[in-house]
Amino acid sequence: MLIVMNHKAGQKQIDAVISAVDRMGLTAAPIPGSERTAIGVLGNRGYVDDTTIRDLPGVQEVIHVSKPYKLVSRDFHPRNTIVKVCDVPVGEGKRPVVVAGPCAVESEEQILKTARAVKKAGADMLRGGAFKPRTGPHTFQGLREEGLRLLALAREETGLPVVTEVMSPDTVGLVAEYADLMQVGARNMQNFELLKELGRIRKPVLLKRGMSATLEEFLAAAEYILAEGNPHVILCERGIRTFETATRNTLDLAVVPLIRELSHLPVMIDPSHATGKRSLVPPMAKAALIAGAHGILLEVHPEPDKAMSDGPQSLTFHGFESLMDEIRRLNTFLGFEAAVEKPA
Repeated sequence: MLIVMNHKAGQKQIDAVISAVDRMGLTAAPIPGSERTAIGVLGNRGYVDDTTIRDLPGVQEVIHVSKPYKLVSRDFHPRNTIVKVCDVPVGEGKRPVVVAGPCAVESEEQILKTARAVKKAGADMLRGGAFKPRTGPHTFQGLREEGLRLLALAREETGLPVVTEVMSPDTVGLVAEYADLMQVGARNMQNFELLKELGRIRKPVLLKRGMSATLEEFLAAAEYILAEGNPHVILCERGIRTFETATRNTLDLAVVPLIRELSHLPVMIDPSHATGKRSLVPPMAKAALIAGAHGILLEVHPEPDKAMSDGPQSLTFHGFESLMDEIRRLNTFLGFEAAVEKPA
């Protein structure tokens, strides 16, 4: 339920409505606006009788919201959210960001070489997996805390904020010591205890869509994080599982403008995991930006043929540099003038 206050409503009237909501055993979430305040009502498991609320002084209207995601929706939060990862803003009106790096951190030499290359080409953040959820238990599972330490080393040298995956609630604190943006992978999208823990630490979270998740399930997963008090969430489409086998997954580009209609949270695209093929990554990355994505995640490796995971979808340094040149021209066309200049 959303309670919209009259533009003349004072703080005493707003407080009276909040108290009434509290007496109903529900939670009031004030949403200040430029012209009026709205109050979101959380915690109900069905229809709420609004009789005691509707006639309170200062109340203009009561809107019943049936979506399972409320804090994530534009009904509760009409203004766009800008998520800042260190000094990098992600969201509406900002130049689309580029996050690049290897699927997995393999060695100090590999991650430092990659960090230098993507920084030189113009990336905004460095990605790299220290904890790797793999389909089979006998494949490379990541360097774990050593991988986190190497990511921090790469950040110290290049200044790039670090994006890495967290897999379980008990490692949230550890990963948060090193990461600037905490990634929740597709397999953990509905790991609700993990989402709650991430909601409590207030650090920016990159939430990937589950491989078989509907849009409603995706946004409801984000709701878990916001409901615990962390509004700094970036959504990420990374392809969904369909009957098609020609690509690793099916990239759902239509979800980008749809999310922008339904939610105030920024949305990014991961064309590497979506396609699984190096040759398809550049065109899908550019298509994502045209569709309105606020950023893209790209896998880049110094020697993709020798990568310990996801080599076939990883760009070479030369391929990434070429794509960045194309993205700069595309961003100019899209009106992001700040993206014109190529890094020295």
